[in-house]
Amino acid sequence: MRERKKLKTRVAIREATYRLIREQGYEATTVEQIAEAAEVSPSTVFRYFPTKEDIVLTDEYDPLLEDELRARPADEPIVESLRHVLRRAVGLGFTEEPEVSRLRTTLMVEVPAVRSRMLESMSVTGRMLCRVIADRTGRDAGDLEVRAFSMGLVAALTETTAYWAEHGHQDDLGDLVDRTLAMLSTGFTA
Repeated sequence: MRERKKLKTRVAIREATYRLIREQGYEATTVEQIAEAAEVSPSTVFRYFPTKEDIVLTDEYDPLLEDELRARPADEPIVESLRHVLRRAVGLGFTEEPEVSRLRTTLMVEVPAVRSRMLESMSVTGRMLCRVIADRTGRDAGDLEVRAFSMGLVAALTETTAYWAEHGHQDDLGDLVDRTLAMLSTGFTA
């Protein structure tokens, strides 16, 4: 029951944030307004999200992504596992909340504070990928090659999302992810 209440509070804060940002813009939206709209105190907002940018960026996908990657065949190339898992995640995230997905990615591109915080938070996803890749390869998660490969994937996927937003969300995000992963697997073609 306690976990459900926490989730309900997180959802209320996020929904209030997205509504206010749509109505008045990111910069004009304050934490105090978000708290009032979500019917919580500003300190509660900060207890769930350390910064306003975190409200936009934080989601529950990393643990799910890790579980899904670990469920893939151990001998499958990691890029192929990622393609499968991300295709599914993109489909779920976009069909469940297409407007929120578009708003979040637009803010990542247009708002410097959100973009900066996003770049900081990429390390969490990168560390998760390091663990999965290390387990699959028998290498240490701290090895340079594991870290470079993991963060390269995260950076490439971040740029894919930025490209999607910069081009008005017109392309299919799943197709863009496929293009990115194919390029990472085979390199550039002439």
